[in-house]
Parts: sequence; C-alpha cells; structure tokens
Amino acid sequence: MTLKLGLIGYGAIGKHVEAALKSGGIENLELVSALVKRPRHEGLLTHEPDRFFAHKFDAVAECAGHEAVRVHGQRVLERGADFLVTSVGAFTDSALFERLLATAKANGKRLILPSAGIGGLDSVTVTVRKDPSAWKGTVAETLVDLDSLETPHTVFDGPVRDGARLYPQNVNISAAAAIAGIGLDRTRVVIVADPTITTHIVELEAKGAFGRFTFMEDVAVSDENRKTRKLVAMAMVKSVRQLASTLVVAA
Repeated sequence: MTLKLGLIGYGAIGKHVEAALKSGGIENLELVSALVKRPRHEGLLTHEPDRFFAHKFDAVAECAGHEAVRVHGQRVLERGADFLVTSVGAFTDSALFERLLATAKANGKRLILPSAGIGGLDSVTVTVRKDPSAWKGTVAETLVDLDSLETPHTVFDGPVRDGARLYPQNVNISAAAAIAGIGLDRTRVVIVADPTITTHIVELEAKGAFGRFTFMEDVAVSDENRKTRKLVAMAMVKSVRQLASTLVVAA
C-alpha cells in the first residue's frame, strides 16, 4: 500500500523530504501536495489551504514554523491524517498541545514529534549556539549588535517555554527535549550568538539520582536556511520513511 503524504512548508526541510522521495530513498510513499505561504500554483505546490486539504492524506509533515502548527494542525488531524511536527516549540502553548492531542485521539490519529526519551531527571539544560547570522530577524537584534560581535553573547537564559516562544525558528530542539523530559517550565535553555563558529552546536546536560550525562551535537547548517540544521531535514525524512515501514525504530 502506498501512503499519501502532504507537506506544510516547502523550504529547506520540505525540499529535502521531496528529494528523498524522488531519489527512491523512501518507499511506499507518494507526495501529493505541499502547502506554501506565497501565492503559488506550480506542480504539487499551492498557497490555498482549501485546495491543499481537498486531497486525502495519510500523513502531513509540518516544515513551516509555529504558526503552521497553530493554524493547520487541528485540521490535519480532523481530516484523518497523522501529523508530523518539526516546530515542536509551538507546544510551549499548552492549550494548543492539549487540543491537538485530544483531536488526534478523537480521530484515531497520531501526533508525531522528533524522537527522544529522557526519564528520572532533576534538571536539564539545553544550550544552543549558532553564528550571529542565524539570529537575524529575531529579538536578539534588539539585545546586541549581531554584526559587530567578536565573542559569544548569551541572548537568552531561562525556561524553554519562554525561549522557544521568543526564538520560534531556532530552538525547537529544546522544546523536544523538554516535552520528552521534565517539561517546558523546568527545562532551561541557554541561547548563544557565537561568532567563533560556523556550525550549529547543541549541548544537553541532565542531572538526576543516577548521576549526570551530557550530549552534544555539532552539525552542519542548512544551505537554504541559516537558522536550521541539515540534521532537522534528515530527521524528518527518517520519520516520513517510517510511516510506511514495517519496522519502526525510534520514530
């Protein structure tokens, strides 16, 4: 059986998913349509939600940001499709999270988030470091002159619920870790504009009765969008591939 997939967003992540489908890297899946923001009717692309949702989808992957989750998430689930979310930071809005969970349950569908799993923790800190260009167009521009930075500068240090809301395109990984762990309010995120790096560095430190562990990613930046990592697009491809896989390992 071939599953029908829809995309909300056609930037760095959406294009990566489509390329994997076209290359044969994902089996038993067909990309039916992609919903974009700017007026466009070209091939599978449309900017009209009604035209997009006229299709029957088995799953829809969000690759467009927090607003896309808020505006389209419920409709995806109500129309009988699983909803894959990359912009996990949207769920700093607890009411939205609970509403989508309830909608998914009521319709026998799944709300699918990036894989993670952390338990038995007392404290978790996620530190996100990106070069200054990644913070252009964010509140960081009001805090520091990004163009003249010569040393790392912390632009936020506080609960993930607040950090992910203030920087909706940059720190979704912190929200994923928080939801999988001790929650959005108890998980701390430190956000750093760092002119000394060209990659994106994410460090997670967790402490509990078991002791302490740390984890670090030092990954390449997306060619299409300096705010995101190539790994995010690759992770979405993995999740999409497993929608139609007999064996699912850490979706």
